[in-house]
Amino acid sequence: MTWAPIPPAQRLRGRHALLTGAAGGMGLAVAQAYLQQGARCSVADLGAHATPELVALIAQHPDALHYLRSDVTQAAQIDALIDAAAARFGPVSTLFNNAAIFDMAPLLESDEAMYDRIFAVNVRGAFFVMQKVLAHMLRHGVRGGAVINMASQAGRRGEALVAHYCASKAALISYTQSAALAMAPHGIRVNGIAPGVVDTAMWTQVDALFARYENLPPGEKKRRVGAAVPLGRMGTPADICGAAVFLASDEAAYVTAQTLNVDGGNVMS
Repeated sequence: MTWAPIPPAQRLRGRHALLTGAAGGMGLAVAQAYLQQGARCSVADLGAHATPELVALIAQHPDALHYLRSDVTQAAQIDALIDAAAARFGPVSTLFNNAAIFDMAPLLESDEAMYDRIFAVNVRGAFFVMQKVLAHMLRHGVRGGAVINMASQAGRRGEALVAHYCASKAALISYTQSAALAMAPHGIRVNGIAPGVVDTAMWTQVDALFARYENLPPGEKKRRVGAAVPLGRMGTPADICGAAVFLASDEAAYVTAQTLNVDGGNVMS
């Protein structure tokens, strides 16, 4: 097979991407990047209505972008989400599996309720979104399909205050590998992205929790983690887009079962 470059703005032409947890932050940034590369996008999140930023993006791309409310912890809502997405833009050929929540507490204080909340979204929800989209791809004969699961550098190591979240992201990395092996005979690739510390709205919550448990002034944890990154800063949602486009495109046709670190050098593997 001879490699031929694809025009930069057409790398995802003809693809229909379903993005969960994408009303803002990294998910919304990736949706915008996919649109720029010629994809049609179904964006899902918990809110009853699209965020103002997403509404503005829909206005720019009314024939290529729409918003769907969905709770990924509810199997029936996942089914309805996939059906609604396919009814608008045809079979889903790319999944950006991004819906997740964060919480933390000292190990001896973290309770069953916290465990259940985190695993319901980050593991159970992510797995069944992936499973149901993969089944949809097989039913519709999608070849060259791609799944990108959003893991985290937290899935590469444990942290004393973040046990459940770290474990949930480690589970998603493992599911990525298993699903990739199961789907390889069908020509469908499954990969992951492990971001490092990314400056999104969620970091306001993260910083406040670290301030509480590590007795820090507000903003100090965020400053410290940014300074500790080898490249010298926190990531931005835009920093995730290159990897997300690459893994969705034919340029990654021989890449599967991998979780790519996009973390400024925090993790080396």
